[in-house]
Amino acid sequence: MQSTLLQGHPYSSCPALPALTGSQVSTRQRTAPSLVVLRAVAQGTEAAEQLLQRASTSGNNTQEQANGNGATRLDGKAFRRALGKNGKYIRTPKNDPDSLALMDTHGVGYSTTGLVAQMRANGNRWQHKDVSIKLAQAFGYCWGVQRAVEMAYEARKQYPGQKLHITNEIIHNPAVNQRLKEMDITIIQEQDGAKDFSHVKPDDVVILPAFGASLQEMMLLSDRGVNIVDTTCPWVSKVWNAVDRQARKSHTSIIHGKYSHEETVATASFATTYLIVKDLGEAQEVCDYINNGGDKHAFLTKFKNAVSEGFDPDRDLVRVGLANQTTMLRNETLNIGKLLERTMMQKYGPAELKEHYMVMDTICDATQERQTAVYELVDKQPDMPEPEKLDMMIVVGGFNSSNTSHLQEIPEMRGIPSFWVNSAACIDVKRNRISHRLAHGEMRETQEWLPEGPVSIAITSGASTPDRAIEEVLDRVFKIRDPKFTGIAPKLELLASAVPDRPEEH
Repeated sequence: MQSTLLQGHPYSSCPALPALTGSQVSTRQRTAPSLVVLRAVAQGTEAAEQLLQRASTSGNNTQEQANGNGATRLDGKAFRRALGKNGKYIRTPKNDPDSLALMDTHGVGYSTTGLVAQMRANGNRWQHKDVSIKLAQAFGYCWGVQRAVEMAYEARKQYPGQKLHITNEIIHNPAVNQRLKEMDITIIQEQDGAKDFSHVKPDDVVILPAFGASLQEMMLLSDRGVNIVDTTCPWVSKVWNAVDRQARKSHTSIIHGKYSHEETVATASFATTYLIVKDLGEAQEVCDYINNGGDKHAFLTKFKNAVSEGFDPDRDLVRVGLANQTTMLRNETLNIGKLLERTMMQKYGPAELKEHYMVMDTICDATQERQTAVYELVDKQPDMPEPEKLDMMIVVGGFNSSNTSHLQEIPEMRGIPSFWVNSAACIDVKRNRISHRLAHGEMRETQEWLPEGPVSIAITSGASTPDRAIEEVLDRVFKIRDPKFTGIAPKLELLASAVPDRPEEH
């Protein structure tokens, strides 16, 4: 097996996938969330600021004192409640059979009769020739992602003659986003580093993606009088509520996440004061400053893209609360929480801990379950009999998917060969070659990656990955081993039981 580093853009390296547009790349490379600008040319360059001012002084009680330095904040929770009552806002799916059937046809929903459905019914295992497949117990679409895609399909059916926009990719999966594009649902593009809403007209339909949208974007869209289809995952909304409670208690939100990720941008917009840390190392730097002080200028330079406007570490790190981007590593979020709690206890004493530190459970169950399932696969390896041991792992998911990157990170940390692909197009059957990504971004091309003889492969997929993507990847794996392979025949009798249960929505 020979692996070489690939040059070029990490999100578009597999040959059959369309390259991302400049505006999409720009979105991922945005700087501080507090500097997100809404471009509304038709209303003038100050339109967003005027909208926020009108909302702050309206009868919706959306402005209140929030922190010790006398700053005011917009009450995002009150605004969202008011938005839900305006008659042009949808936030729950209808479970429309036609939309679900079209998703199945397009391969962007749960597998109901194909290989993945059959593996679910067979203890998450499959054998083809001398290739043994073990499918993680929890994998692929979480119910929040399925829900978001379903709502986008339903919106296209409900508004057949209207223009449909979406503020970002619905989820981080290229196949799904391409399908929506083919259905004439267009991503709002950027101009000069800012989203251009000038072409969004009253009575257009705007879809908010599973990651959510910033408070400022929602207010602008509400002011435009558009129809809003809000597919925000309820787990993301749970984080917003946690941040809101922290702001009401005059606590700075320490957000474990990636400052340029769409979800974290949205979460930060609901906070009054925030600081974003990407990992335990950055959290330790924050805690060192809390305990010992330090060079304020150096601290602010380090976190310049990850703090709220006017952030002062001497003032704003006295009372803190923890929140997280739902797709981050669960154990790292827990360790950051323990570190913050220990730091505030050392600084202020056990009796004052509740005054200076707030913690809420905002870890997404689906993210946790998928990570736990991979840990279960890899941690059993030392005790497994030789025929049962894994030779490798395949992780399927969008290259810009945060939760998928963390799934890839787990086998890498355990020293198990793992190949992260964003689609079957990454696998060259004729040459037994695979283009794949490592957890921290490097793209590699590996020759002869599927060895001769019996091979045991574990496979999982990110929470934004439809089952069809796994099926197409495994089709190519089987084809390498068996040139006569033509696919797995569907089993229609699985149709009624193949789809995972979903929680009730209220």
